[in-house]
Amino acid sequence: MSNQSDGTGRSTLLLINPASREGAGADLEQGLASLRAAGMAIEVVESEGVEASREAIHDRCHDLDLVIVAGGDGTISSVAGTLLECELPFAILPLGTANDLARSLGIEGGLSHAFELIKRDQRQRIDLAEVNGLYFFNAANLGLGTKVTEELESEAKARLGVFAYLKAVTAALTRAEQFRVEAEVDGHCHRFRSIQLAVGNGRFYGGGNVVDRHARINDGKLSLYSLRPQRLWELLSLAPLLRRGEHRLARRVFNTSGREINIRTWPAGMAIHADGEPVTETPAMFKVIPAALEVIVAPGAAVLQDQESQQQ
Repeated sequence: MSNQSDGTGRSTLLLINPASREGAGADLEQGLASLRAAGMAIEVVESEGVEASREAIHDRCHDLDLVIVAGGDGTISSVAGTLLECELPFAILPLGTANDLARSLGIEGGLSHAFELIKRDQRQRIDLAEVNGLYFFNAANLGLGTKVTEELESEAKARLGVFAYLKAVTAALTRAEQFRVEAEVDGHCHRFRSIQLAVGNGRFYGGGNVVDRHARINDGKLSLYSLRPQRLWELLSLAPLLRRGEHRLARRVFNTSGREINIRTWPAGMAIHADGEPVTETPAMFKVIPAALEVIVAPGAAVLQDQESQQQ
């Protein structure tokens, strides 16, 4: 479906993923009307898939001033490469289950808040992460985290929302297996055993868990943490620290950060999921692209690195 506005002003593409949890039934008309009243010329496209979304942006590359992506984290990450190629700024209407990128940008007041932020048009550049040539915003993981994703069923996500993650974690814990890791971080080599490894670019992942309490999506680096093999009761005792991003306080967790991270695992060929989607496998090369994209953010968002700190 395509709906072209007759208004004048900025040329904007609103890309909707109708398969997201709220996407098919969300009433966007009131928000759209307010944007058009503010002088924005908006074309609305309901995408039929990832390739269709990328083509919709690419085909209009030179005619757009802004792309609004309505969907979840996977939908947004799937078009990151096209936004980067076209050098287009974007905004988010959070319609997913987790909405972790929206959290990292301070967009936590629902659709009405997101529409108001688009009208305010306060922008900031954020980092983009890359694993084996594929882009993501929030976090990539292997081990226990991929089993959590596998446990998540779309029906459960639609019915339970973020509580589906709790159910999936409980089921995945029973299948956690250890593996060996060699991680080269900015030239420094680390070797350890793990049951879960995550590399984060943004601040949040997995429905509001914190990658690291110091992490920001515009700090120019990636944060890595790995859970050492441990008993179930020990894992459960770590849960509050993992939720708050305070796992540096636990000796059972390995933490580091850097701009480039190379991961090898034994066994090789372990699945890697990024922003909730399966994307590649080990061995893997992670890189950060600082200030890669311009995005509309919440004014004074505490989850963003302030401009003065970035310049120091």
